[in-house]
Amino acid sequence: MSKAKSKVTVAIHKLTSCSGCQLAFLNQGKALLSLLEIVEFKHFIEAGVYEPDAKVDLAFIEGSVSTPEDLKRLQEVRNNAKLLVSIGACATSGGVQALRNLADGDVWKRGVYPHPEFIATLDTSTPVAEHVKIDFELWGCPITVQQIRHFVQQLTLGTLPQPEMEKLCMECKRQQNVCVVVTRQAPCLGPVTRTGCGALCPEFGKACYGCFGASEQPNARSLANRFSGLGLVSEEVAQRFAAIHSHEPAFKAQVEHWQGLSVREIE
Repeated sequence: MSKAKSKVTVAIHKLTSCSGCQLAFLNQGKALLSLLEIVEFKHFIEAGVYEPDAKVDLAFIEGSVSTPEDLKRLQEVRNNAKLLVSIGACATSGGVQALRNLADGDVWKRGVYPHPEFIATLDTSTPVAEHVKIDFELWGCPITVQQIRHFVQQLTLGTLPQPEMEKLCMECKRQQNVCVVVTRQAPCLGPVTRTGCGALCPEFGKACYGCFGASEQPNARSLANRFSGLGLVSEEVAQRFAAIHSHEPAFKAQVEHWQGLSVREIE
């Protein structure tokens, strides 16, 4: 890929998701024109390019595996791509729709739809990596333009892209943001969340929601205990970790632990 002057062929596919991560490509603005000098999009519906079965050097895929069609499509995408990259919270951890993994999906379907027999879904919403081999992951909800640029640049220069695992707290320190946990007693997930957003929420005095997933060596139990000390009841602690990445192992462990605790057990 690095030695060739010919363009890298790229496909962008979608499973169950909001399509927000695909917009990171379009949102590059003028930089997208520079990107087009080194890559050729073979399939990218958001940009009007449609060739879903094209064989490519590099395939990006967003969305979780939530339906039988998703699973079939994912296997086809894997077979047609030399490198497969999962992008966004849905593809890397199951996304918001993975909340149903913590509940009875059939009960939810019967409660929402008048004819649930027409709804074809799997019992769970799971990340891409649970079904096929992937080569790289870009975490985030959604991913950012900077992530895309950095990843493609590294790949086309012949180096292996390195995943961002640093904690959000480090980014806050570099930007000299005031810690919202210390000063506002806010239940911020920054101490266990990987950076990537530029500490956007803490910059505006808000607690981190954990959009970019668990960082390296997340001490999630200690942070959850801290949230309890700030006054959150057990259900609120569970909800903080369940919001976006409820299927990510470190966060899932806290959701399951705190979901059923009573006040007496916490004491």
